Amino acid sequence: MGGNDAGARSADARPGERVVGIVLVSHSAAVAASVAELALGLAAGGAPAPIAAAGGTEGGGLGTSAELISVAAARVDRGAGVAVLTDLGSAVLTVKALLAEGDELPEATRLVDAPFVEGAIAALVTASTGADLDAVATAATEAYAYRKV
Repeated sequence: MGGNDAGARSADARPGERVVGIVLVSHSAAVAASVAELALGLAAGGAPAPIAAAGGTEGGGLGTSAELISVAAARVDRGAGVAVLTDLGSAVLTVKALLAEGDELPEATRLVDAPFVEGAIAALVTASTGADLDAVATAATEAYAYRKV
């Protein structure tokens, strides 16, 4: 099972509307899918911005896949940019490599330095309001300030 199936109901949301898309890159398809599902559930109350999970490898194992990330980014691209959030390590490196290649990801794709769960929720909620890529990235990054105790 590939890691780009989760969030599919949202990845195809808002066709023709210029909104920022969100891609969640994790070493685990289950983690990426679960975080996408959580963000969708918490962003309820209107049409969500497109979000797609790109977790694991094409064969369903743990790891990251440039192909799954590229496909997910293309699915959520609505012309206003794509915010990519990663879990750790090689997920970051894989996205950076794709960005360096220049033609593997939609124009205005940005790797966002944010906590994976809280950042994904903040990014989706903000993108769903029609905010631009800068605002979406800022909201996700500001999730680092969320204190639990």
